[in-house]
Amino acid sequence: MALPVLSSSAVKFRRVLAQFPQELSLAFAYGSGVFRQAGAPAGHGENNMLDFVFAVDDSVTWHMMNLLKNRSHYSFLKVFGPKHINSVQSYGAGIYYNTLVLCNGRMIKYGVISTDTLIDDLLHWKTLYVAGRLQKPVKILTQNENSKLQAALVSNLKSAVTAAFLMLPESFSEEDLYMQIAGLSYTGDFRMVIGEDRLKVQNIVKPNVPHFQKLYSSILQDCPQVVYKHHLGRLEIDKSPEGQFAQLMALPRTLQQKITSLVDPPGKNRDVEEILLQVAHDPDCGIVVHQGISGIVRSSSIVQSAKTILTAG
Repeated sequence: MALPVLSSSAVKFRRVLAQFPQELSLAFAYGSGVFRQAGAPAGHGENNMLDFVFAVDDSVTWHMMNLLKNRSHYSFLKVFGPKHINSVQSYGAGIYYNTLVLCNGRMIKYGVISTDTLIDDLLHWKTLYVAGRLQKPVKILTQNENSKLQAALVSNLKSAVTAAFLMLPESFSEEDLYMQIAGLSYTGDFRMVIGEDRLKVQNIVKPNVPHFQKLYSSILQDCPQVVYKHHLGRLEIDKSPEGQFAQLMALPRTLQQKITSLVDPPGKNRDVEEILLQVAHDPDCGIVVHQGISGIVRSSSIVQSAKTILTAG
């Protein structure tokens, strides 16, 4: 999953990583400080904040070691110790951010998430918070030999493609697909209304289509439900009820649960397969999937933003 960026940046990332405890199962950088966004002037990314996520097997131990090395990075919560910090981390999306940290002359923020929590989000989309980040191009800085994590990373990409297919028409462009995928983790995020640039998704995708292709081309080529006309940049998918039912059954568990709660009236208690079969025949199938994703993202983004008051001080 590692994607190329400017070679001169490799040293910059390694220097940042060297400032932290090295017990990491996965570390990646993301955002406008790593990948160019449309509308930004040349060289603008060199001044942007660098965003990182560190996945760790033992959050309490990692925070304990990081408090010894980088105590100033933490808000007032540092006085309560690593166990309390880990308790705060467990709320919402299960990630703890230290923000506005000056590191090697560059402003950074970094989030810490447990490996198990990350795997759960990648497989089941419990919050779609970090899983959503990993559906877009990122710069992998280090990754250990955890086979469960590797499988979950691939599963997350396949799930993103499946969800996007359900919300797209029968024929669409490759860029349309990547726009749909990049927008998944912003669906229902209140910050896209009151804070974030509404053109953010378009600005992410347009300059970075080759990076999206590196992530998704092999998945598209191996998918039996799509005709991938790579030379034309076009795709065609099966929009029959049978095709949509197969896609709905392949969605992550949390999204299936959200969809069934939207469709099934209280008290009926039908099984998931029966409800998804009904949705597959619904002309508004894509809208229902969109609403399900929105429900996941909305709740996690609100709690995660509220946590910032504590973690950023």
